[in-house]
Amino acid sequence: MKKNSTFALYFGNRGFFPESLIEGARKELTAALDKLEFGYIMPDISLTRYGAVESTEEGTKYAHFLEANKGKFDGVILCLPNFGDETGAISALRDCGTPIFILAYPDEIGKMDFKQRRDAFCGKFSIMDVFYQYQLPYTVFPPHTVHPNSAEFEKQICIFDQTCKVVKGMKRMTVGAIGARTTAFKTVRYDELALQKYNITTEVIDLSELFMRVRSLDINSSVAKAKAERLQNYSDFSKVPANRFENHVRMGVVIDQMIEEYGMDCLALRCWIEMEKEFGVSPCVLVSEINDRGIPCACELDVCNAVSMYALYLASGQPATCLDWNNNYGDDLDKCILFHCGPVPQSLMTAKGEVIDHPMFAKALGAGCGWGCNIGRISSMPMSFASSKTHNGKIYMYLGEGEITSDQIEKGFFGCAGVAKINNLQEKLYKIGYEGFRHHVSVTRGHVSAALREAFTQYLGYEITEI
Repeated sequence: MKKNSTFALYFGNRGFFPESLIEGARKELTAALDKLEFGYIMPDISLTRYGAVESTEEGTKYAHFLEANKGKFDGVILCLPNFGDETGAISALRDCGTPIFILAYPDEIGKMDFKQRRDAFCGKFSIMDVFYQYQLPYTVFPPHTVHPNSAEFEKQICIFDQTCKVVKGMKRMTVGAIGARTTAFKTVRYDELALQKYNITTEVIDLSELFMRVRSLDINSSVAKAKAERLQNYSDFSKVPANRFENHVRMGVVIDQMIEEYGMDCLALRCWIEMEKEFGVSPCVLVSEINDRGIPCACELDVCNAVSMYALYLASGQPATCLDWNNNYGDDLDKCILFHCGPVPQSLMTAKGEVIDHPMFAKALGAGCGWGCNIGRISSMPMSFASSKTHNGKIYMYLGEGEITSDQIEKGFFGCAGVAKINNLQEKLYKIGYEGFRHHVSVTRGHVSAALREAFTQYLGYEITEI
């Protein structure tokens, strides 16, 4: 799991309303964040009156505080103990450069006299209105008002935490593309310039570079020995011939070197058929191992799904994988089989995988040329899924949630697969097909689509295709 976010805390004030509520809010909000193990920073109470912001002058002081602490916070919590002041808020946060969560305190029946009434319910609209006018993105969730001590606040702040992680990771990122698109797979076409518009840089490395480095790698080097030990412990290679295992070691080391050299946040790999012809391996188990370390790696050079995987990983803090929408599951219209040849990370599998000679390549090229298919089953779990495409210079995403069930898949079904249950699946598949999305879908553990939607639409500018 990735570390929880650190938030900069902002408290709003408007003089017509009881400033006595601000001191309580400072204590209550920080106590709630301590309990949930989030980090936070806030100015000393002496910086402004009551430790809150009401005017442009006080907003400017707060902005200077943020500038002095740039890089130390991932998002801002704009807390309204009372109505708050929208002019001071825009002055303070216009250039904060992170997501902003607006938290409005609820009024309480029995405490509605002039000395105790908050009116944050109304003040929240004023803040949102002015932020909208200034085109300053912000985050709110229903219900409109929540107390920091409530379970609802915990739910909202956890989604905001995930949102901040996605925005921080994706506002400037690098995706690697090792190899060219396989000619037959026009479904994984992508537009580099469209990605760059969203600050996603694509670093493309030809397979010839990978192959040259694989052949020249010293198999007796310390890094190769460490990789061999890692792979032996990672999956069951007992059936793999020694020379094929050695090729996995070489290829694993070189791919790791490329990830580091090019600063790849995620990557996609051309996985057939040159590797099988040249080295007698399919890299499925290597992709699995890379994914398990939290470096999203898509097979079949699906760059767009590598981006989707990275988003899912950032939000969930769990490894992601790229799978095929592959089979119906009997007559159950809300279930299907998600599958691929073995890129599923070990942490999402029911048990340690087993590396075999890939049946598809054995059929097409002859036995012994596809060692690397990592067979097993995906664990039952709540899951989120996503996929993306580039079209007309834009990034389009779809999002959804469901579960991987414990339903059995017959033993003869090769690769790594799981049965997914998704409400209204047939309608979703219908829309996915008509909107020109690929046959791949990215999956991670947990339900994180609310955070992804917030990050994509409010802060990153991606287009959401509703399914």
